[in-house]
Amino acid sequence: MWYVYILRSTSSTHREYTGSTSDLRQRLKDHNAGKSGHTAKYRPWELQWYCAFPEKMRALEFEKYLKSHSGRAFARKRLTARLPSIEQSPSAAPNPAMEGR
Repeated sequence: MWYVYILRSTSSTHREYTGSTSDLRQRLKDHNAGKSGHTAKYRPWELQWYCAFPEKMRALEFEKYLKSHSGRAFARKRLTARLPSIEQSPSAAPNPAMEGR
């Protein structure tokens, strides 16, 4: 099984990294240990999304797509979009008109 994954830096939350591997757990450990030059500077990383593929070539094709301009837009909109927290949601503010109902 091959995996395509998206990581987000917990120290610099606007930084994301997309990759592929046959051992997802070990690869995440490697990223957090600084063994990848592309991700060492923004450690630690957390897994945001992944998908399993039965064939290596399919995984590599999808990884390549996610690294393209349209693929990044797709990933932001459909795969890693963050929902607003309750504190940030305008509907979470108390409504005085609704008190006592």
